[in-house]
Amino acid sequence: MSTETVTIQKLGAQGDGIAQSADGPIYVPFTLPGETIAIARVKSHGTLMSIAEASPDRQEPRCRHFGPDGVNGACGGCTLQHYADAPYRAFKRQLVVDALRSKGLTPEVDELITAHPGERRRVVFAARKTEKGMLIGFNQAESHHIVAIEECPIASAGIMSRLPSITAVGAALAVNADAFRISVLETHSGLDIAVDDIKKLSDKQRRSAIETILSLRGVARVSLNGEILVEPLKPVVDFGGVQVSPPPGAFTQATKPAEDAMAELVAAHVSKAKRIADLFAGSGTFSLRLARIARVHAVEGEDKPLAALDHAARNTQGLKPVTTERRDLFRRPLMAHELKAYDAVVFDPPRAGAEFQSKELARSAVKKIIAVSCNPSTLARDLALLVESGYSITSVTPIDQFLWTSHVEVVAALEK
Repeated sequence: MSTETVTIQKLGAQGDGIAQSADGPIYVPFTLPGETIAIARVKSHGTLMSIAEASPDRQEPRCRHFGPDGVNGACGGCTLQHYADAPYRAFKRQLVVDALRSKGLTPEVDELITAHPGERRRVVFAARKTEKGMLIGFNQAESHHIVAIEECPIASAGIMSRLPSITAVGAALAVNADAFRISVLETHSGLDIAVDDIKKLSDKQRRSAIETILSLRGVARVSLNGEILVEPLKPVVDFGGVQVSPPPGAFTQATKPAEDAMAELVAAHVSKAKRIADLFAGSGTFSLRLARIARVHAVEGEDKPLAALDHAARNTQGLKPVTTERRDLFRRPLMAHELKAYDAVVFDPPRAGAEFQSKELARSAVKKIIAVSCNPSTLARDLALLVESGYSITSVTPIDQFLWTSHVEVVAALEK
């Protein structure tokens, strides 16, 4: 380890400041462009020691756990709380511009739709049983060290106000000192808590845990490794006026405002379609909203989210027909001849993107496509395939739902 003084030239794609040295870039978390800083350096990684010249864009972080001097350690949840709002938003938009440019795409990119503190309805905690009691918080960046949190400005008040109950659930289920995950979704009927990475409970432990959970207020369901342990109330989320009960640990958008913004963009682009295919449909985030305007075929690789979608569609009045298909779109994408049935396609894949599906869409005659992505790099790859085959990008909108991180959602609309 060496100590040296460097100047930060830019922010990297992960939100770290980057300084140049004779032997390559140095990545320094919690720094900003233009700052002169002292660091402790190990190879290409620098730890911020002090700031000799601060950026005018530096602001006071909102959370006591943020940064190298955070209480209980540097929480790895946020990376950009120290960045002023305007340059932070510009940075996130530029991530999308740069990703598209890397594939030769230069469409106009809209301004970032912003996120705000307290909007996160879905949070994943790290937890571990210790001699002093239950430790719950977030992992330090690139570490298994759990930073015990006392506050979290990005999480909803409904989650943070029930942190003692979440901790009690963890304590009731922990069988040893191994770390495990607690995923929490705030629903209309209470918290949906999914605990993973815990070994099998004995019958006595299970009974005791259920008794503890039933004594807690505001907990709708607790599942363990995907199996429902106890469900005092059916967890319910709202997809554009349609009530859905997702399976334990199922994917949902992290914030309701971001989900609504994405859904509005999707619906506006395909508003005149008669038949829509919704690919990677999950529990129906888009399918159930789109069923108000068109017939929808929802395709998803996992059976439980698809069942939740199907149940909601069958039990909601005023929707046009919704059909479902369980299909691994990574291995078996909808082929060009199958896509003839649709005049619009929506796809919202995981971070890996939808390369094989995009190749089939490129061969199709679908008039309108709308792509939703949490990864600008794989989105740019998929869009390039479509543009090469004659589609034109009509809009690109970046959306922030992971506040103060380098993650950005994108909704891109295309026409042929």
